[in-house]
Amino acid sequence: MNFYKIAESLSELTLSPNGLAEVEVNGKSICIALHNNTLHACAAKCPHAGAAMAQGYVDGLGNIVCPLHRYKFSLQNGRNTTGEGYFLKSYQVEFRPDGVFVGFEEHKLFKWQK
Repeated sequence: MNFYKIAESLSELTLSPNGLAEVEVNGKSICIALHNNTLHACAAKCPHAGAAMAQGYVDGLGNIVCPLHRYKFSLQNGRNTTGEGYFLKSYQVEFRPDGVFVGFEEHKLFKWQK
């Protein structure tokens, strides 16, 4: 897994009043969400119709809600909680002494490739 720095600290991130923001990390747009003092990261677009997840909101159960059709996804694992069968890619977030980092898995054709 490769980790990329998104901010020096949590206070540096500019979140909307709904606790969400879209940021670019290593050339990829992702959505970040602050819920119950925990930072989460997921795909920037809804897997159903491509709406910007940062324009949605986080419900009381910790699900990110798409602004277009109100499909809900767990911030913990990206599973669709409203039953439509979609999956929202989620990313690992780490707080380190030198900043806030998001992790991306490397996808290679063969596991032995470096």
